[in-house]
Amino acid sequence: MKSKQIRKKFLKYFKSKKHTIVSSSSLIPNDPSVLLTTAGMQQFKDYFTGRLNPESDFQSLSVTSAQKCFRTSDIEEVGDESHLTFFEMMGNFSFGGYFKEEAIQYAYDFIKNEMNLEIDYVTVFDPDKVSDDDWRKDVPFDQESFDIWGDKIGLADEKIKSEGVDNFWGPTGSEGPCGPTTEIYVNGVEVWNIVFNQYYSDKNKNLEKLDQPGVDTGLGLERLVIFKQETDNVFGTDLFQEPFGDLFEKDNLESARILADHVRGSTFLLADGVRPSNKEAGYILRRLIRRLIIHAQKIDISRGKIKKYINNVINYYSDFYPELKKNKTEILKEFIFEANNFEETLEEGIKEFNKLYPEGGSENKISGKDAFDLYQSYGFPLEIIKELAEERNYDFDEEGFNKAFEEHKKISRAGAKKKFGGHGLKLDTGEIKAGTDEDVKKVIRLHTVTHLMHQALHNILGETRQEGSDINPERTRFDFKSDRKLTKEELKKLEEVVNQKIKEDLPVNKVEMDKEKAKETGARHYFRAKYPDKVTIYYTGDSLDNAYSKEFCRGPHVEHTGEIGRFKILKHKSVGSDIKRIRATVED
Repeated sequence: MKSKQIRKKFLKYFKSKKHTIVSSSSLIPNDPSVLLTTAGMQQFKDYFTGRLNPESDFQSLSVTSAQKCFRTSDIEEVGDESHLTFFEMMGNFSFGGYFKEEAIQYAYDFIKNEMNLEIDYVTVFDPDKVSDDDWRKDVPFDQESFDIWGDKIGLADEKIKSEGVDNFWGPTGSEGPCGPTTEIYVNGVEVWNIVFNQYYSDKNKNLEKLDQPGVDTGLGLERLVIFKQETDNVFGTDLFQEPFGDLFEKDNLESARILADHVRGSTFLLADGVRPSNKEAGYILRRLIRRLIIHAQKIDISRGKIKKYINNVINYYSDFYPELKKNKTEILKEFIFEANNFEETLEEGIKEFNKLYPEGGSENKISGKDAFDLYQSYGFPLEIIKELAEERNYDFDEEGFNKAFEEHKKISRAGAKKKFGGHGLKLDTGEIKAGTDEDVKKVIRLHTVTHLMHQALHNILGETRQEGSDINPERTRFDFKSDRKLTKEELKKLEEVVNQKIKEDLPVNKVEMDKEKAKETGARHYFRAKYPDKVTIYYTGDSLDNAYSKEFCRGPHVEHTGEIGRFKILKHKSVGSDIKRIRATVED
């Protein structure tokens, strides 16, 4: 059975169970606490907490999807028979429509009757197998799941195993829904993880019961395809054989697999608007492209051949992920640009290496610090440094390299913690978490200017839709739905319009009213948000009727727009096939 058939069969099955099919979200998440989309439930987090309403958005309390996912922890492991960076996670989700019994029954029925596979065993959560100091210790044994598998499904007791923290999932990011899981194993491999979101974990790992528990499941497409195509590894499936078939005829199978994984992962990241850089998701993409070029050289794969593989990935996957074909020109252009830059950088790095460690030099060991500097500054993968050391009969201080690498990661984590640690504005509550009084003032100014920018975007592009917003003392980030980026002229006009409204020193006022009446005023609001019956509208102008901008909002804001300062756009880019992002700041 082909992978496309399996994906289609899964979605069709859950559609027959009255689930709405939802398209995969972008690999760039709206959740600022995570770098990339790592799970199928990520786009549904706000539905589990009750912030968003599934019935209004999906006309159902249950949905199903096949989600693009990317995990950075496996980059160095790629090359064996199973590890991947990019993968697809199929899932079914319920936001109060059903719970444990139906979720387990659906999973059993699909594996047994739709896929014709035998279940080896299943697992359930057991706190007795959790250490005493673990934050999940007080979660009770999942007796209900145990009984459903035994009494309802009919599995023998020896096929129902209990596990500790491996059977408790979440939260995604620093906080969010989480709960005990039951996992299904086929041929000794876990294929389906069924999560019962019963709790909300805050950033300190304190658990509160959710008012409405939900179901979140993940069934790995790649693993299921391995079983149905009777191959012993993921690279033997049509997911890789179709786009890369001849690549696996190379003698160096590890490099071939790394090249295939990284081409596939890079193509999907580029399609969703990630661009190579030295930070965040852009750095992940840069690492992938640099590693694949190194391994292409090792197995004598030309640049033209790599481009052919990229085209193959686009052609093979675009029937389900149309953003690939839509962004084909950009994908190839960005890849070629980054590849050219890296090859130039690589030449410079080789020159630097030759200076430090020439053939027949007096040194007998490559220092860990030098190796890490080459890795950091010139993108030298560790395996290349090792090969050069071996060629020139140098020992390599790998322990020193690892120490420098860990120190770098520690610094990076500290920076990420500072960035994502809540130093900004929580838009759903109006609560500001910022270090100094000046930071607080800056966040308030940025909040008000975001409203002005939002209205100006409507004036320039016509009716558009907000997709997310994040504000901290350095900048405001605003995502909106649009099938194209703004032109340079439009960006200039956007700045001019907003700065004109700041110059006019308009008063900023607020008014409370019933939600339905508030909508009738034309006040803008986040289309997915679940608002209370009574809402607050903040507006700029002398009255609500003739206001320049008006939005549902909890505040806080400046009293007059003249307090904002000069509005300046920092960056404008695509973050998905039809999602655009603007980063902007204000200056004194």
